[in-house]
Amino acid sequence: MTTTDLHTLTGAYALHALADDERERFERHAADCEACAQEVRELTAAAARLGLAVTASPDPALKDQVMRRITTVRQEGPRAIPLTAPRRAGARGRRPARWALAAVLAAAAALGGTAAWQHERAQDAQEQARQAERRTNEVAAVLAAPDAKARTATLGDGATGTVVVSKSRDQAVFIASRMARPPSGKVYQLWFADAGAMRSAGLMDPGRTTEAVLMEGSVDGASGMGITVEPAGGSAEPTSGPLALLNFPA
Repeated sequence: MTTTDLHTLTGAYALHALADDERERFERHAADCEACAQEVRELTAAAARLGLAVTASPDPALKDQVMRRITTVRQEGPRAIPLTAPRRAGARGRRPARWALAAVLAAAAALGGTAAWQHERAQDAQEQARQAERRTNEVAAVLAAPDAKARTATLGDGATGTVVVSKSRDQAVFIASRMARPPSGKVYQLWFADAGAMRSAGLMDPGRTTEAVLMEGSVDGASGMGITVEPAGGSAEPTSGPLALLNFPA
């Protein structure tokens, strides 16, 4: 395992997803690599905050999906291929060596592309983790604000929704519990009820039934919020009647 490989294992280590031998190698590396040690601390904190912010039952197919994808992430390093010099002189005798050399160069180029792809994937995962941590911190800040006020409503079929508003932060958080998943190709969209109009406040994760969402945009003069079912990607304005309307707490 190369040093470059070890640098990309911070996320897997933070989530306890490494085999014993890989974990031991990474720990030895992290003891002398402050950048990796710091990244592990940040990713571990982000994972802990996400777990505390909201819990949800994983999709039964998730494990199978992860196990299938694992085989596409890690790649073996390039191996040296010995080239045997041709015994007979002449163009015909040299041709196999030229083909072998071309094969080596093509393999090296392909492996180089794979390494770049793996590095980009690792960077994308790290950026997603940082964004998730920022969102979790913002949700926690609203919930812990001294002036935070909440209102809860029943959404039907055993589901509940709670909206928490902080005027000092000019932000609101919507917490859904046990909501039914939207129809295929659809998504729940949140709206601010603002002066008789509906202003988009972001989308919920269609794969989750329990979720805490920081509503996008400022509360400003909004008096409440609504939830509608919209096409995947959301809509500029509601295209269906609201599933629920909640007035903000006074």
